[in-house]
Amino acid sequence: MKVDDINSITVLGAGNMGHGIAEVAALAGYDVVLRDIKEEFVQKGYDQIEWSLDKLAENDRISQDDADAALDRVTPVVDLEESVADADVVIEAVPEKMSIKKEVYTELEEYAPEHTIFATNTSSLSITDLSEVTERPEHFCGMHFFNPPVRMDLVEVISGAHTDDETLDVIEDLAEEMGKTPVRVRKDSPGFIVNRILVPLMNEAAWIVHSGDATMAEVDSTTKYDIGLPMGSFELADYVGIDVGYHVLDYMHDVLGDAYEPCPLLSEKVEDGDLGQKSGKGFYDYEDGEGAEVPHGEGSEDVKKRLLALMANEVAGLVGNDVAPAGEIDRAVKLGGRFPDGPAKMADDAGIETLVETLDELHEETGEERYEAVDYLRELAESGAGFYDDGSDEADDSLQFDNIAVEIREGVGHITLDRPHRLNTISTELMDDLSAALDTLEDDDEVRAILLTGAGDRAFSAGADVTSIAAGGGDAVSGVELSRKGQQTFGKLEEMDKPVVAGIDGFCLGGGMELSMCADLRIATERSQFGQPEHDLGLIPGWGGTVRLQRIVGTGRAKEIIFSAERYDAETMADFGFVNEVVDNEDFETEAFEYAQKFAQGPPIAQRYTKRAMHNGWENTDAGLEVEAQGFGLLFTTSDLMEGIAAFTSDRDPEFTGE
Repeated sequence: MKVDDINSITVLGAGNMGHGIAEVAALAGYDVVLRDIKEEFVQKGYDQIEWSLDKLAENDRISQDDADAALDRVTPVVDLEESVADADVVIEAVPEKMSIKKEVYTELEEYAPEHTIFATNTSSLSITDLSEVTERPEHFCGMHFFNPPVRMDLVEVISGAHTDDETLDVIEDLAEEMGKTPVRVRKDSPGFIVNRILVPLMNEAAWIVHSGDATMAEVDSTTKYDIGLPMGSFELADYVGIDVGYHVLDYMHDVLGDAYEPCPLLSEKVEDGDLGQKSGKGFYDYEDGEGAEVPHGEGSEDVKKRLLALMANEVAGLVGNDVAPAGEIDRAVKLGGRFPDGPAKMADDAGIETLVETLDELHEETGEERYEAVDYLRELAESGAGFYDDGSDEADDSLQFDNIAVEIREGVGHITLDRPHRLNTISTELMDDLSAALDTLEDDDEVRAILLTGAGDRAFSAGADVTSIAAGGGDAVSGVELSRKGQQTFGKLEEMDKPVVAGIDGFCLGGGMELSMCADLRIATERSQFGQPEHDLGLIPGWGGTVRLQRIVGTGRAKEIIFSAERYDAETMADFGFVNEVVDNEDFETEAFEYAQKFAQGPPIAQRYTKRAMHNGWENTDAGLEVEAQGFGLLFTTSDLMEGIAAFTSDRDPEFTGE
């Protein structure tokens, strides 16, 4: 079977994950049957799909017609035989208990067509064990979506012991058709990738507090501000549901041994029914208390090394056992866990030798199995290598970066801010990558124009990565340095001699909007939103916004945008003169590239001097006029001028070479 052969998808289970997966499939154009064991369950799931689609339309993520069409493609059903009669793929999302899932697959095998692929949305259970209940284990795999499926980009595609490559290829292609990013898990390993990293991290945080080595405040402050993760460890446990993490950990303990023994702090919370936000109380109190208020500045270097060492050990276990390579692990955890950087890169930055020493000290002190360094991690430490500098994942050219993607095509150097898991927010690491990429593209004569976009369809850039930046400290000196770093990096974009186009789709806020100000031209989708929210935070735009915005829209309008801290739609920003062209959401990629390509065909020398004259003239009219005069004179000596005249007289398009 090929992905083009898939027309009908059945989703078993209409709960939070099930109805979310059904919605994603329907939005991708598939006919979807949503099935559950009771009419009330199915109807509730269907109603949730309708509500979610209406919200997407209300927020201009899709049109109302597309929302109505997607809902029309969903059919709620209770009878199992009826639900799978025409299914090309069945995605099972029933409760996370092996006995329940096996019972479902036993009955499903009786009714599903022979060609149907079975995919389970389990977050940790054995794909192999589940597949062996059926008569088609080679056509059985994991397809693990993340909650909520409509918003989360990652899908782990997991191989069981019997799964054939064709099945994995089809399900990966299906995930991409649904607009998701698939990451293949090559071996059936408990927790797969993301939960194999996150759940032991949550467990270790609990053990640290349980043993009295640090307080909960110290651990969460370390996790959130010193390591730079989106939430503190206990805050995340409350958000996900303590019981969810506990049951994954309990399963890993059963399969993998005492290294994954759940901390009593977790089991006590589950026994007491204090499961986190959903129950009103977990490690934090959300009913009578203030919820998760993680203090800044109470982190501990010992806690940081301990948590990083545990994460590195899990990464090494996955890499060493061929479950996934380091790059794919980082990709999965950034998308599924919204980490600013992947755990493998974090480990390399911290130093593998240092982390192994931390594990050895803890193992000697406690004798606990979870501190025993796996062979692959120890090998890296002894060789002085890291996950990314052992020869297997090294970049092989100057256009490969961690936080941006760069492609050169038809004269356009296309830079993509590649942090969709963080709405392409701007970290100091991204600025470093952007600076290096701009240097490379500036020196490349084949690049005649620059196009800057954001990965995904939710954001060009939602601004500064506050969590990542907070991890670097918060005093006045560091603030000045951060401002200057952004000003200088973004300034490179502005100073380039080549035309620069910002292609904006989704949020363009704060630092992201300041970045777009450095482009010569801006093209945006109808659903894009703009704004400078710094005043709501008690800040000012610090990456050039106070100067550049007024040049584009005028001083009065710039003050209105900054002082109000409000959001503005693309049409309004076009009226203000900030956006040059507004395009349909669906046509964005093509329109943005063609817009940039149009300027890549222009005369390079004339473009260079036009930009220089205009920029010099911002502050000093005489200086701008002098550059204009010098450039005008120089252009009389160029081959481009002769080509332009010849093309004009021959009624054809010129082919400028920059000579």
